[in-house]
Amino acid sequence: MVTVLASTTVDELHSTDPKQRRDQATRELLSRRAATTDEELQQALLNEAIELNLGIAHSIASRFRGRGVESDDLDQVAYLGLLKAARSYNPSTGTPFLAYAVPTIRGEVKRYFRDCSWTVRIPRRLQELQGSIASVRPQLVQDLQRDPTLEELAAELGTDVAEVEAAIAADGCFSVLSLDRPVDGDSTANLADTIADEEDTSFERTEAVAMLEPVLNDLTPRERKILELRFIEGHTQADIGAEIGVSQMQVSRLLRGILDRLREQIESPNQVIAA
Repeated sequence: MVTVLASTTVDELHSTDPKQRRDQATRELLSRRAATTDEELQQALLNEAIELNLGIAHSIASRFRGRGVESDDLDQVAYLGLLKAARSYNPSTGTPFLAYAVPTIRGEVKRYFRDCSWTVRIPRRLQELQGSIASVRPQLVQDLQRDPTLEELAAELGTDVAEVEAAIAADGCFSVLSLDRPVDGDSTANLADTIADEEDTSFERTEAVAMLEPVLNDLTPRERKILELRFIEGHTQADIGAEIGVSQMQVSRLLRGILDRLREQIESPNQVIAA
């Protein structure tokens, strides 16, 4: 058995961000793995890199709970995605491992749902909730003059937003809700904006993160956290608000302001993106 410990740099010692320290250690482990031909050492380095990031896989798996699949099965699928990410990650790109691993793991879990959906039994409570959603939605549409948000459906039914979302997702019945409906109460973004081809998002997102790194460095730690929670970890605006202690509406305004500033910097003729 080979035990491998990542060496610690001066920068890592001074870093107060656990995620940054973990990412630095992961990249070093995988860089050393790429540089050696010793198969036993390669496996040991890979194992340690995976162990460092098991929490990420578990966190992603937890977002898919309540959809008719056992938690242990979801965890195993997410761990498989983490293994694939660690094996295929190229440290020489300079891209943070998290930015590469998250879409890879999420894509693996989504593929699992797609490939085995015919074997998944929808829990009775979700089946009943689906019927309730179908019965109250027409009146809400008439009252609101638009399709209701998940929050509005949950309020009408006296249940949690997560339950409504799980009921809709479990049946693959987003078709009963308009793709034009607002997401998280934000009229500037709709459900169609959030749907992407999961087969090719990993590379595109990784490339985008690498290109944006220079301008992202100009953001405050709080602003970076908001972007990470929203676009890397996939939190809703309401979840982000609870995390940082502000309302969902404030999160919406903060996100819009951050994205506007990033857009201005990227489009500025004086802005140089490092290769």
